[in-house]
Amino acid sequence: MAISTGDRLPAATLMKMGEKGPEPVDLGSRLAGRTVVLFAVPGAFTPTCHSAHVPSFLRTRDALAEKGIDEVICVAVNDPFVMGAWDAATGAGAGGITMLADPEAAFTKAVGMDFSAPPAGLVDRSARYAMIVEDGVVTLLHRDENPGTCEATAGEALLAAI
Repeated sequence: MAISTGDRLPAATLMKMGEKGPEPVDLGSRLAGRTVVLFAVPGAFTPTCHSAHVPSFLRTRDALAEKGIDEVICVAVNDPFVMGAWDAATGAGAGGITMLADPEAAFTKAVGMDFSAPPAGLVDRSARYAMIVEDGVVTLLHRDENPGTCEATAGEALLAAI
């Protein structure tokens, strides 16, 4: 069953690229006492994710901060090396977005947001969603049912909802 508003996010260790290589990130510690936007994409460098979803949060990052958002986190079922390369290609980190990898889809499956589309080469990937998380609890959740669209989950849609 997919996570919903009012639920606490499960414990998870994600990965990020650090100066010396991949580093674990304890999601619970990262969220404790903070208000965070966490959005997930089917895959780094995939067309909608690359040209629409990440750019929507780059455009809205400052306005989200003004509304009390401490951090914007992007999660994808990719390895940390791919996420590091995607960060560099999009300017996400420089624009205030933290790029985290869920390489085994463990977090994605734990929140019930996994899907597979073998004809597109996507297996055990994340659905496209965006949520606001306050101290580890989901307070707002938007999901695009079609992974090729970025409407309800775009930065602008989330910003309009808070």
